[in-house]
Amino acid sequence: MSGRTFFGHPWGLATLFGTEMWERFSWYGLRAILATFMAASPAHAGLGLSQETSQAVVGVYGALIYLVALPGGWIADRILGARRSVFWGGFVIMLGHISMAIPVTSAFFVWLGLLLIIVGTGLLKPNISVMVGRLYPEGDDGRRDAGFSLFYLGINLGAFFAPLVVGWLAGGDRWHLGFGAAAVGMALGLTQYVLGGRSLRGVGERPGMRLTPRERRHFGRLVALGVVLTLVALGAWAATGTLTIDRFTVALTVVILIVPVVYFGYIMFGSHDLTEDERIRMKAYIWLFVAAAIFWMIYDLAPSKLLFFAQDHTDLSLFGIRINQATTQSFNPLFIMIFVPVFAALWVKLGTRVSTPQKFGFALVMVGLSFVVMAVAAGLAGAGRVSVWWLVLVYLIQVFGELSLSPVGLSVTTKLAPEAFKGQMLGIWFIAVSVGDAVGGQTGRLSRVMSEPMYYLVLAAMAIVAGLALFMFTRRLRVMMAEHHEPAAMR
Repeated sequence: MSGRTFFGHPWGLATLFGTEMWERFSWYGLRAILATFMAASPAHAGLGLSQETSQAVVGVYGALIYLVALPGGWIADRILGARRSVFWGGFVIMLGHISMAIPVTSAFFVWLGLLLIIVGTGLLKPNISVMVGRLYPEGDDGRRDAGFSLFYLGINLGAFFAPLVVGWLAGGDRWHLGFGAAAVGMALGLTQYVLGGRSLRGVGERPGMRLTPRERRHFGRLVALGVVLTLVALGAWAATGTLTIDRFTVALTVVILIVPVVYFGYIMFGSHDLTEDERIRMKAYIWLFVAAAIFWMIYDLAPSKLLFFAQDHTDLSLFGIRINQATTQSFNPLFIMIFVPVFAALWVKLGTRVSTPQKFGFALVMVGLSFVVMAVAAGLAGAGRVSVWWLVLVYLIQVFGELSLSPVGLSVTTKLAPEAFKGQMLGIWFIAVSVGDAVGGQTGRLSRVMSEPMYYLVLAAMAIVAGLALFMFTRRLRVMMAEHHEPAAMR
């Protein structure tokens, strides 16, 4: 390869690597302190929400982040192009963090900041990955896969360092200083993106299928109508005196649950000329989708339920060094960086002997067992604070599950996608995360009617039963999926 390279890859990868690393720094930095900020009393510069409400807010916030990847990808394809979408997405994210960093007592700037971050992430997150893939010529699959491995390293580096830095800055009720650090992180990412623009060699500069002027006007009218109707509906709800943050999170969760039902109905029953094999494979995929949603429902309680456990019930001392609760959010990305190459080698070695349903089943059992450990820790916490090593063990077990489901899920999504939906199915995979996050946020309400150990055991039982069900029906699902060249003959 001629010219400057980044570990043997196009130099444009260095630009995108740095941009994504800093964007993930801002995202995971905010996530590490958001729930505890919301639950802190106004005397400690927080919002004074209950822990259950804070958990629900963090859940729907994470859910919307993944849900908006679908329209974000469409906007890049039809209006802005991937390159401008990433820039403007990062800029809006930065404005969101700045809004949250404004040191005023009003919650308005907090909610405005979260809204801006959701919108900006929808533009940036799906499109920067597309640009990584386009740095490589057709047929260069081996180097492309290696390039994505480096790219994901950047994601986890940002995720690892963010809680350490932002959590330390936000200590002593300096929440807005922590939010400000997230804004600086996104600003650094944008700076690198702009300065490294030449190295992208025109990748993503133009939309793939640009809207005609007439289509653009129609789109603008639809967006304006949607915004007006949403504001009118919220205004009418507020006028009744029944609009609360709790009820609003429930309403959003219901909407998020409806999205995949409508989408799968559209795929299965619309006139898309699906073949019989494609329909059978989609039926199998729906079961995997539900399994993934259950997994994320538990896994993504890390920045809410487990963060509160770290704050309230854990002796935050690691190797004799005092840490804060936000630091526990760095355990997960650390383990991911350690074990990604191990699991990558393991799947190559096992080959076709382990099927996709079995990998999903293993992931569900692992995340379920992690909450069995949490139930034990919660029981012990009744007599006083427990060691932080309980949380280390929980995150270690969960990472074994994640590495069995997340990359495998992306792969099987592209494999089972009907021909008419090849470009959209990755968005469907992100909706599984969205559903899991939204429902997981609502599970905090169970704490009002059951003990902490029982809360963890109930969620653990759901995951383990779902995992065992996948093991039981592995043979049937493999046939439906036509996995490893078996005929797709079963309905």
